[in-house]
Amino acid sequence: MEPRKKLINSVDSCVDEALCGLVRASGGLSLLKGHRVVLRSDLENLRGKVALLSGGGSGHEPAHGGYVGAGMLSAAVAGGVFASPPPASILAAILSLHAAGASGVLLIVKNYTGDRLNFGLAAEQARNHGVAVDMVIVAEDCAFDQPSKAGRRGLCGTIFVHKLAGALAEEGSSLDQIVCKVTEVLKGIGSLGVSLSPCSAPGCRPSFDLPPGDMELGLGIHGEPGIKRSKVASADEVVKTVIDHMTDPDSQSQLLLKPGDAVVVCVNNLGALSCLEVAVVTKAAIACLEGRGVVVARVMSGSFMTALEMAGVSLTLMTANQETLRLFDAKTSAPAWPNLSSVCVSGRNYVTEPQAASARPQDDAHSEGPLSPVMRGALEMVCSTLLEKREELNALDRAAGDGDCGNTHAAAAKAIQEWLRDHVVPGDPGQLLSVLAGLVQEKMGGSSGALYSLFLTAAAGHVTEAQSNAAAWASAMHAGTQAMRRYGGAEPGDRTMLDALCPAVDELLKVTTAPPGGQMAVLQAAVRKAASGAEATRDLAARAGRASYIAAERVTLPDPGAVAVAAILRAVLESLEKQT
Repeated sequence: MEPRKKLINSVDSCVDEALCGLVRASGGLSLLKGHRVVLRSDLENLRGKVALLSGGGSGHEPAHGGYVGAGMLSAAVAGGVFASPPPASILAAILSLHAAGASGVLLIVKNYTGDRLNFGLAAEQARNHGVAVDMVIVAEDCAFDQPSKAGRRGLCGTIFVHKLAGALAEEGSSLDQIVCKVTEVLKGIGSLGVSLSPCSAPGCRPSFDLPPGDMELGLGIHGEPGIKRSKVASADEVVKTVIDHMTDPDSQSQLLLKPGDAVVVCVNNLGALSCLEVAVVTKAAIACLEGRGVVVARVMSGSFMTALEMAGVSLTLMTANQETLRLFDAKTSAPAWPNLSSVCVSGRNYVTEPQAASARPQDDAHSEGPLSPVMRGALEMVCSTLLEKREELNALDRAAGDGDCGNTHAAAAKAIQEWLRDHVVPGDPGQLLSVLAGLVQEKMGGSSGALYSLFLTAAAGHVTEAQSNAAAWASAMHAGTQAMRRYGGAEPGDRTMLDALCPAVDELLKVTTAPPGGQMAVLQAAVRKAASGAEATRDLAARAGRASYIAAERVTLPDPGAVAVAAILRAVLESLEKQT
């Protein structure tokens, strides 16, 4: 297998460049020259307080450099990708913190042999320099029923320790107090990971082979394989498996969790899950825990300690009392710590009822008027015309769209026919247009449904029972067309339904100056304009709508939307001619 592609400049420089990118992007951070050490840029604020130092291999970003800031780490030291940092850099970091006036330095170390040795060596050297140093080992992995002599691995629970120790240090607690408190809290932290893919260090092949459709339970964060492999299941099932394993009473690594306990949950993206998947897993984790009677007090969800591009997730649980939550909620300026809510997740009503829109006049409240039969006749004619033209419109649409223009218009026609069967047509044209807008929006679908609904909604305000002469209808049509242009973004000439509609509306606006009895002639002229506008779309290049993505030379037929508009206007005209 080839090494997986990475967006880097070189394998050798990627760690230093990544650290530089982190520090350049944040005013609160600086780099220690000659070392892969990220420091708080306000070291003077450490005077008299305990400083916190953590670190480890790179490839776990945003850990650990992203957790440097007031209220969390004072410094973080990075090794190469998945490699423990060298003792000389750890010592340099400790001495910088000591020189800034820190009263002591606490090292927070994940339980890996290399990290223990290198941080331990640096701690011994620092003591010889007269620095008060202590070390906390984080070993909260719940994967192994019977951990080996090396003990449990340190995973994402480490950042809970950064947070709580950081809040205590900020408050002025002593080194011994912090160590004592954190050691107690660590007994109630557990983590377990699951992954759908391995990861690959820059320039290397994937860390292990995972067949498609399989997932691995209990991975570390360095691409080391887990404890068992199974078929990929649903998010709910995966979360249940993980939590069952973490709390298995027969395991020496179990996290004791009983109903009534409160927990902080961290849903940690191991690198390559989409945010959407992480949110689905988060929902599942909260529901699973609440189903066991556990109170979910806080939730972190996102990328906190990754394994490069591993497509997996780890869950970390921390049993929490009020004091733990107080420290967890304390403010921090560390750039990677999320902006969390400090409200208990469980027991909160998280659904807001929608505001009922002020109801349109009830359908049965519509009263008929002198215009009712005229409008009913016109609508019936429009519907039968659109149903007749269904195949023709679909065929035109297949040339330049998705081939369903006839179907969407037919769906609207059927919905209107059904409505006409059961309702009186109100004498108020504005009410009728509003009803039609609602029907079209609900039943027609697609962008044409939205456009027609916009047209009808905008037009509805311009005609009433009292105000229903030809001029009012013309201004209503004009308002509808303007709304289509404003929200749809198309103009006449873009090869859309507007190429039939706009010329017709321009013609209709002439009714205000038409001689008495000349209104029908204006309408006839408008219908002719719509037909010739639709026909002329043969020669237009589409500049809006779906057809605009298709090569112009393939589009030789008229635009189906324009043809439909011309047909609708002709149907209205014919129905009026019949009725007068």
